[in-house]
Amino acid sequence: MLLASVFLQTVTTRPRLRTKWRPCVVRLSEQNNTRDLEPILMGPSYVSFIVCIPISLLWIFTDKLLILTGQDPAIATEVGKYLIWLIPTLFPYVILQSLGCFLQTQSLVFPMLLSTVASVSLQLPLCWVLVFKLKLGNAGAALSIGISYWLNAILLVLYVKYSSSCKKTRVPFSMDALQTMGGFFRFVIPSAVMICLEWWAFEIVVLLFGLSPNPKLETSVLSLCLTITSLHYLIPYSFSVSASTRISNELGAGNPVAARIALCTVLLESVSEFFLASITLYLCRSILGYAFSDEKEVIDYVKRMTSLLCMSIIMDGTQAVLSGVARGSGWQHLGAYVNLGAYYLVGIPVALILGFALHLRGMGLWNGLVAGATVQSLLLSIITGLTNWENQVGIFFHIISLQLILERNSLVISKILLYYY
Repeated sequence: MLLASVFLQTVTTRPRLRTKWRPCVVRLSEQNNTRDLEPILMGPSYVSFIVCIPISLLWIFTDKLLILTGQDPAIATEVGKYLIWLIPTLFPYVILQSLGCFLQTQSLVFPMLLSTVASVSLQLPLCWVLVFKLKLGNAGAALSIGISYWLNAILLVLYVKYSSSCKKTRVPFSMDALQTMGGFFRFVIPSAVMICLEWWAFEIVVLLFGLSPNPKLETSVLSLCLTITSLHYLIPYSFSVSASTRISNELGAGNPVAARIALCTVLLESVSEFFLASITLYLCRSILGYAFSDEKEVIDYVKRMTSLLCMSIIMDGTQAVLSGVARGSGWQHLGAYVNLGAYYLVGIPVALILGFALHLRGMGLWNGLVAGATVQSLLLSIITGLTNWENQVGIFFHIISLQLILERNSLVISKILLYYY
């Protein structure tokens, strides 16, 4: 029942290894400076591939670790088997994130859409065949994800290699970027910590659900709730990526007014969608559970949880968009502190008190997540509202000026960026 959440670990470190480089990528792409682009684009990719190795080892022994934490052995075994078959998705995901950053900074989004549609079109029938026809169960589902990711990555690689749109900014594969890896490992820590602290809080609550008096019911409801919120989270995540890319591009181009307009636009659109989705979900609360289960107990539990799910959609969506603004503006270090305080000083303690001390079980644990997301959204809103965008442009120009140093020594970029951040 915990399978709905285990894949979250895949996106906790690697996607954010590249965010602060976007201003440099934008300016160097405009100048067709492929030599200086190489360490910026290839260095984080090499770092990401290395990060996949310890993650893979962790996934191999996840079942034993879950049993040590008191989880149900049957659930732990299924999760462990699922994660082992999920390991092949790690490496193509690195390629997807690297090429995604490269294409987004050039506003080449449509090719990414087409490759994703193609991979999803393959995954759906492939998953059905592997799970139901070949009787592979969870392993088949994980395997279908891996195959679709590899297809998506291959399609994007072919596009970047042969498309005329990428001709002037195409970066060749080279081992020279390995020289900058030491600096990258230190440089990306704030970005990785920011997203890890947030997603790990959800993982901790998932484990707490498994410690409930009736773990089968609680984890069943948790799986349904995570499925609903995860499906919707793709919408605020898309707003987040758009905000991060657009604001980063405008700041890198020296346009603080355009960055502020982009911020207001994405907030207006996203908040409107969040409230509309929450209202729709609440109106469907009586029939929502039937979409996933025919057990009366589960359906009634989901109905009681719907109001919390609506709050989660609003708060998680808001913080996702504001987190994208933070990443695009280079505030990852502030975001890390915000996430630490919001989830580990507020969210998880509230979840423990409500879930176990007050015996509210799953509803209490989920209330803790809502409380953490609310505090996170509030703090990020304050930081965003107090931002001087003209000064932010000056900070970004410090980054862009490093391209001159890159022409003499590519190792210097990581050291100077560490000085400014």
